[in-house]
Amino acid sequence: MLAIKDTDLPNIIELKNISQTYSNGKDFIIKDLDFLIEDKPGQGQFVVILGASGCGKSTLLRYIAGLQNPTSGQVLLREKPVQESGIRAGMVFQQYSSLPWMTVLENVELGLSFQQVDAKERRRRAQEMIEMVGLAGHENKYAVYPTLSGGQLQRIAIARSIIASPDILLMDEPFGALDINTRLQMQDLLEDIWLKFQPTIVFVTHDIEEAVYLADDIYIMAANPGRFVHHISVDLPFNRNMEVKHSAQFNEIVRRVEDRMIEVARM
Repeated sequence: MLAIKDTDLPNIIELKNISQTYSNGKDFIIKDLDFLIEDKPGQGQFVVILGASGCGKSTLLRYIAGLQNPTSGQVLLREKPVQESGIRAGMVFQQYSSLPWMTVLENVELGLSFQQVDAKERRRRAQEMIEMVGLAGHENKYAVYPTLSGGQLQRIAIARSIIASPDILLMDEPFGALDINTRLQMQDLLEDIWLKFQPTIVFVTHDIEEAVYLADDIYIMAANPGRFVHHISVDLPFNRNMEVKHSAQFNEIVRRVEDRMIEVARM
């Protein structure tokens, strides 16, 4: 079990002694799990979770989003229960989540509509976000495949999630269904968005190179039951580009993560 280090920085996400069972305790998907993400001032954090399918990665995101409660334990955002915290959390899934009966612009505006932002300001901010994610010219198209590509649909999901200025952005394998060129473009887009808006991002992926390229910190989960077993701090430049991926330092971290993943698979 991984020991969680608590420093003087404020906590933004804390999972305390979490367990999840769907069989009245006969089997546990997650058992006695602790997890802590601190809030780095003026930066946020980019945390990536790696682990085999079925270890509970997506379940942890649902806890943080308030979409599911654990069987036991506490989920705290800024040291308050999720529903009492006032924290805004956006979520982007692997499956395309745009509303197909709405246009690109209407989809991106959606979060601001719930916040009762007036129509003129809503439209201005949505248009600005659409331009930032590279969808200018597609505003009035319906958000459906194949009218738009998979990469364009995920750009909509990211724009819709980030426009409401969330404190936390949760991403569950958002690029898993994309071709390699689109995936690389989306990684750079997400890096740009993180640097501009500085949310705390919790990102689930199976791609080790993607994890190293994006993360400040990588946490590796083991299964049966799900728990954290390794933490790797990613010591790379804050602003990243293709040159970083070609560096010896990047490749050394990738190898270190691969070694840890092999260890976990043998547990």
